[in-house]
Amino acid sequence: MGDEDLQKRKKDWLEKVKAEGKMKNPTEDHRLGLKALQNTTRRSILKSIPEDGLVYEDIKSKFNLDNMQAKMHLNFLEEALYIEKVENEDNCKYYLTPRGEAYLENADYS
Repeated sequence: MGDEDLQKRKKDWLEKVKAEGKMKNPTEDHRLGLKALQNTTRRSILKSIPEDGLVYEDIKSKFNLDNMQAKMHLNFLEEALYIEKVENEDNCKYYLTPRGEAYLENADYS
């Protein structure tokens, strides 16, 4: 994906999130993002999601989570706008948002 395409995707995503009322005030948004990333399991989940997404059941299995744990972590990441959930008749799949991608590009994992 070229720089122009990436910038357009980020802009479109930001407009969509704002229109849906998911963007909090900047202070609350920042606090929630930091709280989400304080947990090692949530950071590991973010790192494990490929460009083509990851199915809910695979996340549960990969991280040895029960339904309650998986939903808690995924809901937290979704509320902090690091991931998006796409549901269809067959499964529930999670994708990184531009914010999630930016975290992975800029975070130091060492």
